[in-house]
Amino acid sequence: MSTYNWDLIERLLHEVQNGEGSFAPRKYAEQEAAEKATAGDFNGDLDALKKTAADYEALLFKRGFIESRPEDQGGNGENFILTPLGARLLALIDSSIPGNDHPRQVLDEQADALDPATFEVVASKAQIA
Repeated sequence: MSTYNWDLIERLLHEVQNGEGSFAPRKYAEQEAAEKATAGDFNGDLDALKKTAADYEALLFKRGFIESRPEDQGGNGENFILTPLGARLLALIDSSIPGNDHPRQVLDEQADALDPATFEVVASKAQIA
């Protein structure tokens, strides 16, 4: 069973959604760690978190949650856009939406929640939200 750092994935997806510049997962991991440390919630290894963020970038791209931003939309080969699959994932795990813990828990119960076929099945269930 794969367990993911949903807070970090949410951060990366928000950065994709809101950004047009170069995507920098290691920087976003550092910002995430700093915010959590300020709140007293981070006691992990920053280098490991940065590596995880880079690994998540590759995974989200490979599995179709994000894709390269087209050139006519300002794409430069170093930035991304959310795919419909990525937008659905972000909607499920978004911490600004009350009750986001339940979808994260359901996703954690899957063998690999970011397997596109598994995610489609889980995300299509009305009771997850």
